[in-house]
Amino acid sequence: MYLTTAIKDVHHGKIQPGPLRIAGWVRTHRSSKNVCFIELGDGTTVKGLQLVIEPGLATYAALAPKIATGASIIVEGTLVPSPAKGQRFEMQVDNIELIGEADPESYPLQKKGHSLEFLREQMHLRPRSNTIGAVMRVRSRLSLAIHRFYEERGFYYVHTPILTTSDCEGAGEMFRVSTLSPEQMAKADANAPFRDDFFGEQVSLTVSGQLEGEVYATAIRNIYTFGPTFRAENSNTTRHLAEFWMIEPEMAFCDLAGNRELAQEFVQYLIKTVLTECSDELEFLHARDWSSPQVLQSLEAVVTAPFEVIDYTDAIKILEKSGRSFEYPVTWGIDLQTEHERFLTDEHIKGPVAVVNYPKDIKAFYMRLNDDDRTVAAMDILVPRLGEIIGGAQREERFDILQRRMVGCNINPEHYWWYLQLRTFGSVPHAGFGLGLERILMYVTGMQNIRDVIPFPRFPGFAKF
Repeated sequence: MYLTTAIKDVHHGKIQPGPLRIAGWVRTHRSSKNVCFIELGDGTTVKGLQLVIEPGLATYAALAPKIATGASIIVEGTLVPSPAKGQRFEMQVDNIELIGEADPESYPLQKKGHSLEFLREQMHLRPRSNTIGAVMRVRSRLSLAIHRFYEERGFYYVHTPILTTSDCEGAGEMFRVSTLSPEQMAKADANAPFRDDFFGEQVSLTVSGQLEGEVYATAIRNIYTFGPTFRAENSNTTRHLAEFWMIEPEMAFCDLAGNRELAQEFVQYLIKTVLTECSDELEFLHARDWSSPQVLQSLEAVVTAPFEVIDYTDAIKILEKSGRSFEYPVTWGIDLQTEHERFLTDEHIKGPVAVVNYPKDIKAFYMRLNDDDRTVAAMDILVPRLGEIIGGAQREERFDILQRRMVGCNINPEHYWWYLQLRTFGSVPHAGFGLGLERILMYVTGMQNIRDVIPFPRFPGFAKF
């Protein structure tokens, strides 16, 4: 049972004027001979609640010197309409209790504004800032919306393994998991280096739950995974993490067109959810210096816009005829870069677009080979301001072609015998895609660094907490 009322319930009209008991952390504290004010926040909303205190209140007078920014308190009093501009209610305090002190000389988050760079150095305290608190509330709401979206459509939630022997992407950028000490590893048999390890074979942290997801999609039809994935990619950028969260649906009896339609519906559903259920957070975040004033308008446009569909070959022709000098030259066979994607969405289409049928040589082995033997049934969903937000494909369901593609990609089919065997026992057309939670979170919040949209970021040289 909660002992206090959440401040968000006050601002959302769930609490009527009258007796009230709340708790939180002091944001500001100022006093005069006649009246004292405390702005209290409890992490449930961007907005704080103003506490009005008579200086002579016994419980306050004894504690006043210790009530500093960051201190935690519980207060009792009366919620009343506020005469002050910009706030609906304030609280007249009858009793105040100091729960935890915060030394103003050493508490890092004083009432002045702090840069996001500074907050990253205070990882354990930054959730108390308005910015990170708002982002994490949006993250929570998005996560709930993801489950709701698939539940409403009859999908089953499957927990795919975090420890795996499969490299879904075939890039080898995986974190190896071992219980062997460095000394034991140095002495290991070169022909069987993992024989004495915990699992008896090489095991890594997953880069994707897709392959295992296909196992269940070809058994219970429509499934989705939602969990952490890991990439040992040495990219120290504002868009890369070593640990991030992925949503990956897989659908049996589904082709590329059906896959694309679900992806579009999914993106629009998530954006609409945030617009309607996180309006206070978005209003605050989009007003920050690092956010563009066009963020909100672009989100609203994507929710209602039709998604154009362009063949990769046609997209290349559009880029070649654009007259633009791109940093990455455009020729058929390249993997589209962000600058190319942004031109298509922001300048050519002026809206979201799905690019389909990519060259097979730049895509993964599991993507279905098209009849031209040059392209695969792959898709990227692109949105304005960002570029790619979803990548997916129809999966190769034909045994012989899949095996040939594996060999062509230097992947040993024997290591994926179980994946190939799915194509021999009741194989069906199936498709799926992946969406990074942090990527769409950056998109809707306007945050510029991916390290600011995950509670505890992991990146090259940093894995604290």
